[in-house]
Amino acid sequence: PIMLTIDLSGRRALVTGSSSGLGEAIAMALSSAGARVAIHYRKERAAAAAVVARIVQQGGAAQAFQADISVIEEVSRLFTEVGAAFGGLDILVNNAGMDGGSANCADSDPGQWTRVIAVDLHGPYYCARQALQWMLPQKRGVIINITSVHEFIPWSGYSAYTSAKAGLSMFTKTLAQEVAASGVRVLAIAPGAIRTPINAGVWQDPQGLADLDQKIAMGRLGEPDEIGQVAAFLASDLAGYITGTSIAVDGGMLIYPEFRHGG
Repeated sequence: PIMLTIDLSGRRALVTGSSSGLGEAIAMALSSAGARVAIHYRKERAAAAAVVARIVQQGGAAQAFQADISVIEEVSRLFTEVGAAFGGLDILVNNAGMDGGSANCADSDPGQWTRVIAVDLHGPYYCARQALQWMLPQKRGVIINITSVHEFIPWSGYSAYTSAKAGLSMFTKTLAQEVAASGVRVLAIAPGAIRTPINAGVWQDPQGLADLDQKIAMGRLGEPDEIGQVAAFLASDLAGYITGTSIAVDGGMLIYPEFRHGG
C-alpha cells in the first residue's frame, strides 16, 4: 500500500516563539516533515540554540533568530534576516504569545493590557504582512495562527488575552478571504489545555488537574506534539483545501463536558 505522508521537504518555515513549549513542538514537527525551520525567540537565546541543535541532530536544518514581534521595526529586521538565510518563506506559524496574568478589568493595568494585545494580535499581523511579501508573488504559502480555546470561551481575569485571541481568529478568516485566490492559505489552531511550561502551575497541582478534568471531555491534558502534528498536517498539501477556519485541538473542551450528565 502507498503510505500517506506529510511532506514538507523544500519548504521554509518560521515559527515565532519556538524556543520552548508549543512553538518548539511545532518547529520539531515541521522539521520532521522535511521543512527548514527558523527558530524565533525574544529572550531565551540558549533555549533557541538547543532547539536548533535538536533539529540538526535529527538530520534537519534550522537557524535561530531574535526579535520582539510586538515591535514593527524588529519584525522587519527579523524577516530581512530570515530572507537572507532562507531566501524566502513558505510557512509562517504565529505562535508567540502571552496571557499577561490575571486581573479583572476594573483593577487591570492598562499598560499590561495593551502589552498582551501588542504581542498576541499586533505581532501576528506584523509577521503575516511581511510573510505575504514572499508568499503572494510565489502564489503559495501557509500562515497558521495559534489562537486558543479562549477565542471561543470567556476567561475571567484574562480579558486582554481572550480579546486578542478572538481578534486573531477573525484576522485569520479575513486574511484567508483576501488571499484565497492567490494560492495562500490562512488557518488557526485553537489549543486547549496542553502540558507546557507556561501552565505547569495548573497541571502540577492536584486540585488544578481535577478542575481541568471537569473541563476536558477526554479527561487528560494534550501533549505539545499533538499540536505540532496538526500544524504539520495543516501546513502540508494534504490540507490543500482547508483555509479560513480554526481547528480546535482541545480534547473536547468546546463540547462542554460539564453537561455530559444532562442539563
